[in-house]
Order: sequence, then C-alpha cells, then structure tokens
Amino acid sequence: MPRQGYPSDVSDAEWEIIEPLLPAAKSETGRGRRRTVDLRGVYNAIRYLTRTGCAWELLPNDFPPPKTVYGYWRKWEKKGVWQKIHDELRKRVREQEGRSKTATGGLIDSQSVKTTDIGGSDRGYDGGKKINGRKRHIMVDTLGLLITVIVHAANFADSTSARMVVADAHLNEPTLEHIWADQGYRGDRLQRVADSCAVELEVVERTEPGFAVLPKRWVVERTFAWLGKYRRLSKDYERLPQMSECFVYQAMTSLMLKRLAV
Repeated sequence: MPRQGYPSDVSDAEWEIIEPLLPAAKSETGRGRRRTVDLRGVYNAIRYLTRTGCAWELLPNDFPPPKTVYGYWRKWEKKGVWQKIHDELRKRVREQEGRSKTATGGLIDSQSVKTTDIGGSDRGYDGGKKINGRKRHIMVDTLGLLITVIVHAANFADSTSARMVVADAHLNEPTLEHIWADQGYRGDRLQRVADSCAVELEVVERTEPGFAVLPKRWVVERTFAWLGKYRRLSKDYERLPQMSECFVYQAMTSLMLKRLAV
C-alpha cells in the first residue's frame, strides 16, 4: 500500500530547494559507506515532529526509525547545519521580496515558555510572566525573518541577555544598522554593546495605556505568532538549550520553504 503522506511533508518543489543544502553522504566524497537511509523520509519525520510536537519515539512507523531520525538531527545540530540552511533560505526569501540579501534593521524581543520534567540546564523563574522555564530571545529583520535566537533561563532580565543577542546578531548580520526594542531593553550596558557594534538602538515607547499597535514592534510579535503554529514549541521540551534553538530554526525554515516553493 503506498504511503499516504502528511500535511507536514515537503512538496517536490520544496525538496528541490532543501536537498542540495543537506550534507552529502560520505560515499559521495570518497569516504565511508553508501547512504541507505531515505533522506527525504528523515527530513519529513523532523518536520512532522516539529509541527505536531510528538516525542521522538512516537514518530509514525512509515518514517525511518526514530533513532535514525534523531541521529541525523543531533549530528547536524552539532555541525550547525540547521542554522546554515536557515540563513541561506532567509537570504533567498529577502531577494524574492525585493530586498538585499542582508538586513540593516532588526527587532528584538523575548518569549518565556514553560519547561517540562525532562531536566537539563538553563532554567529559571520569570517573575514578570509568572513562568518557570526558559526564554527564547530572538532578533528578526523588518520582514519578520529570524536573524538569531538564543535560549536561556527565564530569570534573566531582557536587558541583560539582550547583550548576547545583539552581539550574536551582529556576527550573523554585520550590515545591521538599527535595532528597535520595547521599554524593557533600557539600560546603559545594552547601549554600550549596541555602540560597540555600530548599531543604533531605538526603544519604542508606549504613547497610551492599554493595547496599541506600536510602530515596527508588531513585526517581531508576528514572528512569535508564526512559531506558535509549531506544537514542539508550545513548551520547551529539550534538555539542551541549543536543541531548543534548532527547533526554532527548523520552524522558520519550514515557513520560508513554503514561500520559496510558490
């Protein structure tokens, strides 16, 4: 009986884009055995897990074995493959939208999420949000596409951990000139980091009480809404913060592939 497929599977057009970006088998470089695993099946399994939020061992049987899928995921995470693929696709989407490959403007914000009893490091209590867990601290461009993400304990103040985000974003995107942030990012230490990166930091103030759509700030909030469609990100299920970061990159990669394959 032919495999029916899942809504999370890559289309043929998406696979044509992503396949050349995945690491080649060792046999193709003259070393090692020939790859016998269905690489598209592995990638579909990772997409399925990211979209549905299931555990690795609960992947459906029509995917490659869970240990094989996890093995590829972990090996490529250690080599930085997921971020490299993401960054390449972001350049292509920006060009498709008539922008330059690299961004000059960025927006920063954080999202506190609960963790589970799986254990691991970098966990804390966010007194403002009343959440025990971790923070996803992101920088996006003016299209809402991810520039960088750093996952850390939720008890870190935004203005403190933002220094790492700004520095990392500047390394990933040296063309950054301007960053928009909310009032939680006031502080001389963050301003000094921005100055050292030759980036102008603009804190967008609220002009009236209650809810209001703030200039530029809504872009990063929309990115969090995009990430919210991927159930693996509903909580932080990971033992290692870098694994959490990879799932954010994977979610954004799925979103960009859809755009590029149109």
